[in-house]
Amino acid sequence: MNYQLRKQLILQTVEEKGSVEVKDLAELLQTSEITVRRDLATLSEQGLLYRTHGGAMKMSLVQAPTSFANKSTSRMAEKDYICQLASQLIQEGDVIFLDCGSTVSRLCQFIKHKRIKVITNSLPIVYELMGTEVSVNLIGGELDAERQAIHGTIALEHIARYQANKAFLGIDGISLARGLSAASEKEASIATTLAQHAQQVILLCDASKLEKEAYLQFASFDMLDVLITDASADKDLLVKYEQKGLKIIC
Repeated sequence: MNYQLRKQLILQTVEEKGSVEVKDLAELLQTSEITVRRDLATLSEQGLLYRTHGGAMKMSLVQAPTSFANKSTSRMAEKDYICQLASQLIQEGDVIFLDCGSTVSRLCQFIKHKRIKVITNSLPIVYELMGTEVSVNLIGGELDAERQAIHGTIALEHIARYQANKAFLGIDGISLARGLSAASEKEASIATTLAQHAQQVILLCDASKLEKEAYLQFASFDMLDVLITDASADKDLLVKYEQKGLKIIC
């Protein structure tokens, strides 16, 4: 089957189903998953569909802005490494919070098969986990179109109704001098509230965010229990983070 015919069938299937996985497309097209991934990458570059970690979805479901798309695909290998480690902390039956960070969103591919409950304010995470073993609870409130996430007072009230085993958070910066920092007050408030209602708080943070300071300092190291980072992180620095009370996984 040539590319033009594959393209037509892929776009038709995505339009009809909303989202589809690579393995299902490979079976439909009678071709390899490698070919499907290559086709999806091409169609995504053309703006004809939205590429997810395990497949694709139609653009009308999630018009992800360039800023979020770029963040989710930058340092992809490091983020996937971090999320694979994070997934090993999640047990069957867990209730977990996931924030709208670009690193946290990549955790979805490693937890789809788990019978767990996910509470999140991230639309891309909701779409990624639809139709999987995971039960999804979307936090209500005001839509932040730029971040493809829900924020606001109602969102904080929603979170406060629940208790999670674990909260997985992203961050814009963490430093010994200023602790945790965020790019905006609304993201800081979501992270703080998620942490308050979880038994264990786990930060997913690639090495580029370590000793980086963002716009708003909002919490100390005391808010966290675990830091998961990639293997390129400075080991001497991680020792200092451990001295702040963090368990380090890398």
